[in-house]
Amino acid sequence: MEQILPCMHPNPGWGESEAKEVTGVFQPIVAEMVGKHCILELYDCDQAKLNDEAFVRTTLTTAARLAGATLINLITHRFAPQGVTGLALLAESHISIHTWPESGYAAVDVFTCGDHTMPERACEVICLELEAETHSLKSFQRETRTPLSN
Repeated sequence: MEQILPCMHPNPGWGESEAKEVTGVFQPIVAEMVGKHCILELYDCDQAKLNDEAFVRTTLTTAARLAGATLINLITHRFAPQGVTGLALLAESHISIHTWPESGYAAVDVFTCGDHTMPERACEVICLELEAETHSLKSFQRETRTPLSN
């Protein structure tokens, strides 16, 4: 019996019969930076702050402002019995947070477009406000790819 996963594309191209030969000439690519994306893991945070929806809202607002971003909208939700999720919609993209107070953990995502914002500063603000004892920050550039014309 063939098992089909509902979340998968009906033809993911895994079968050997669908293998296609790659032809053509290698095209050099020019990358243009469009923004920066930061993934922040916060550990051993203040559990009360992680569970306080109003505090998370204020922290996201402050982080956006100090990063030089423009806040368009802010939505948060407090879960029962614990945890908060928040999304700050920015003109430049977004800041999101998901908290697990019982573990003292928060997962944060900051993506800003353009070169006038400072996503690392937003991460620093959130880390300080939630009183994280340790953290991990990974950041990378988001880029468009355009073939060079001959």
